[in-house]
Parts: sequence; structure tokens; C-alpha cells
Amino acid sequence: MNPNPPVPPRPWWRTTPAAFGVLALVALLGAFSFALGFLVMIAAMVAVWVLPPWRRLSRLSATLGALVLLTVGAGLGGQLDEDETGKSDAKSADAGRASPEAVSASPTVSKPARTADYVGHPLDEAEKQARSAGYAAAHHDAADEDRTIVLRSGWTVCFQKADAAAKTIDFAAVKSNEPCPEKDGGTLPWPKMPDVIGATYNTAIADLKRAGVNPDRVTLDDVYLDIDTPTAEEAAEEGDEWRVCFQSPDEEAKVTATTNVHLDLGRWSDMDLVQRCPSAKGTTYKIPANDPDYGSDERPTTPGGGTTDGGSSSSSGGSTGGSSAGTVHPGSFCSPSGATGVTEAGTAMVCGPGSDGRNRWHSA
Repeated sequence: MNPNPPVPPRPWWRTTPAAFGVLALVALLGAFSFALGFLVMIAAMVAVWVLPPWRRLSRLSATLGALVLLTVGAGLGGQLDEDETGKSDAKSADAGRASPEAVSASPTVSKPARTADYVGHPLDEAEKQARSAGYAAAHHDAADEDRTIVLRSGWTVCFQKADAAAKTIDFAAVKSNEPCPEKDGGTLPWPKMPDVIGATYNTAIADLKRAGVNPDRVTLDDVYLDIDTPTAEEAAEEGDEWRVCFQSPDEEAKVTATTNVHLDLGRWSDMDLVQRCPSAKGTTYKIPANDPDYGSDERPTTPGGGTTDGGSSSSSGGSTGGSSAGTVHPGSFCSPSGATGVTEAGTAMVCGPGSDGRNRWHSA
């Protein structure tokens, strides 16, 4: 019987091959993940110092070997990553470079930005808004007169020509009280004065509107010395009684921004004896009795105070006053003194000296 029993075999995980396997695992795992390889390296160092029956120098060598294997594995892993990254970048670049056929097959058309419409705006505001939108603005006269634009706020845009690519815009404008021509550089289409002589006031105003003349520009006057000038509202209220006797300018004359449109009116109704315009303005009285010289050519009288008329005579009764003039206008000249009349409102009037010493109609 052997007094020294045999040494029992070591477990496989404490053998030298197992230690070398752990060291190889350090390099393998380090190639894929440095952090995981580092943890395995720590475990390998512990294993070589605890598990195999190695000498101290062998254990130190195994520890350094684990570090070297981790470094080599990490380096190989980085190289592999760089290769894969390079391949991915190359694929991305190839995918990003489209073939000419593909580009030509599906072109991308970009629509140019639409320029705002400034027609009808004051020129200064249009230029300000265009510059805010990034455009370089210019301007010129839209008419054929080639005028220099000084005060831009007094001009209105009629036409515009914009270049969206170059970011430029050119405005064609006219003065604010002028009509736009049919095209840039054309003649200003001023309205022409119609013939309204003989027409009633309301008809004349309608004709002016149709011709393009603004009725607000029309001034009025009367043609008689004893009739006051009506306002536009008064003439319109009784528009069928007021008639145009004279007009300015004449028929077919251009009515420009500086033209004065003037209508001289006469008034009569079916009740008036005189229903026509005088031959000239401001030379006659509508009511003859309103003429200060009316009655100055009195007919001859007899010594007894009568008048002779076709061989017959009559007595005046000592007074030549008291004749009736019909409808009169307050403040108008009148004759003879003492004559009576009524206003359109029915107020009784009498002819007598006024503040200027001349006979005028005043309340009885």
C-alpha cells in the first residue's frame, strides 16, 4: 500500500488552459466593446493570480499579456468600425448623387414669388411697401408729357413693371387728380364738356356725370340782376325750373384738372310771362318793375292829372303809386316807390328807399 496517495486532479476551470482561454476572451470581447473587454481583463487578472499554480513571474507576464490583448482587440475593433463607417458613408454618398437621368426625369420647378399689386396706391406708399419687400423701386410719368415727379404723395400709381428675379419694380404714375391713360406713355383721357345750354339743371348735371365731369366742380350763377344765385341743393330741389342759359367751357372742350366748369342759370315756371334766357348775362331784370329806371319814361299827363291814351283820358286820383308788381324778391331794386308785391312765400312787400337811398323791396 502506497503511503503517499495521488494528488487529486484540479478542476478544469483552475487549469492553465482555462487561464489562457480567459486571456483570449479579453482580446475577443475588447474587439467588439472596449468596456466589456476591460471588465473581462480585470476578471482575467484575478484568475491568473488565483486559479493556476503559476509562479509570480508567470502571473506578472500573464497580467501584462491581458493588457496587450485588450489593446490589440480594441484596435482591431476600431479598425473594423472605421471600415464599416467608410462603407456606410460611401453608400450614403452614392445614394445622394442622383443620376442625370433621374434629375432630368423629375425636375423641381420653383415658382417665382408674386409681386404685390400697387396700382391705385399713392406713389410714396407704393415705393415704401415695395422697398420693405426687398425691391429697388423707380418711377416715371405714365402720361406722354414726361413730367418730373417731385412730390410723390401727390401722384397715383397707374401701372407697374416688376422683375421678381432682379428684385426691381418701376411705377408709372399720374397726378392724383388726373385719369390714368389707357397704356403707359399714353395721352391723358380728359373728359369733354357736353352741350347743356337750354337743359334743366337736373338734366345738365346728369349729362355732366355721363361725360365724366365731377358735379362737385361746377359753380353756379344767375343771369338776372334781381335773382339771387341758388346753391346746388336749391337748384336741385327745383331743378325743373332752373335752366342753363350759358356754360363754360364750350362744348367739346377738355375738362382738365384746372378747368373751371361754370353754369349760368335762369329760372322760370309755367306761370311766368317770360320763359326764355336773356341775350346776355347780368343785363336785365326778370321782373321789369325791379329795374330802378322802370317808369322813368312816364306817359304825358293832362293838366288835371289824367293820362292820355288813344284819345281817352282818366283821372289819376292824385296818386301814381300803389301799382302791383306780382312776385318780387326781398332786397331787389324796385320802382316806382310805393309799388306793392308779394314774395314766393306770400309775404307782402312794398317798394321804398333802402339803406343806400335807392328803392328796394322790403316788408310792408
